[in-house]
Amino acid sequence: MPASPSSGDFAASREAASSSRDFAASPSTRTSVIAALRAAGCVFAEDEADLLLDAARTADELAALVDRRVAGLPLELVVGWAEFRGLRVTVEPGVFVPRRRTEFLVEQALAQAPGARVVVDLCCGSGAVGAALADALGPVELHAADIDPAAVRCARRNLAAAGGRVYTGDLFDALPGTLRGRVDILAANVPYVPTGEVGLLPAEARDHEPLTALDGGADGLDIARRVAAEAPRWLAPGGCLLTETSERQAPAAVEAFTRAGLTARLAVCEERYAQVVIGVA
Repeated sequence: MPASPSSGDFAASREAASSSRDFAASPSTRTSVIAALRAAGCVFAEDEADLLLDAARTADELAALVDRRVAGLPLELVVGWAEFRGLRVTVEPGVFVPRRRTEFLVEQALAQAPGARVVVDLCCGSGAVGAALADALGPVELHAADIDPAAVRCARRNLAAAGGRVYTGDLFDALPGTLRGRVDILAANVPYVPTGEVGLLPAEARDHEPLTALDGGADGLDIARRVAAEAPRWLAPGGCLLTETSERQAPAAVEAFTRAGLTARLAVCEERYAQVVIGVA
């Protein structure tokens, strides 16, 4: 997203604001913010302006937030949180921002295992999926893991209230062995963008999110296959593995689940362009 000339106009106008309450309540300030965002290409400029105004405590802070957004930083990283299934999930620079379509994965997990007691959020990123599952299920034994230390730090903040334990490491290697054969829900929001297509992603993802959270190998299914192959050793009887994929990859992903010995099916939400593969032990 290119810088906008309007951002300079807004920065100048902030001098008229004497306090956070004054500028937050000023219609002219909101109008200036909207103009800066719209000129920078933000489709939902009005909604974003309200979030930035709410996040800022001073006029200078508001100007800094607007400048960061105009420069192309994802809105969630600018304000420091993302909404996910009604929760405010903390996100930090260098951590994958949870997508609203991934709420469909959570919904499918809850429908498949409404009485789950042991939950694992693999490739957890910010921990949004684990947090949403724990919020819906009530008290659970919650574990999460990610290979990226920045994601682990962020997930620990988001899962602390649910008593979640978060580990650093490569997939199942990060988990305690005592979980083998006990997991009711294994949610694995694995990276699934083919390596050759990472460069085609929107700049907000390509430039500001970790490659390890995006790149799924030559056909995008390298990590999904690894997870599916090992999942049966970790799932409880009747436990389920869920992962997100693309429409094009879905048949091969279902095949990988089946080859691993899971009873596999595909769930689709056309409204959110979401494809979730579900495998039951």
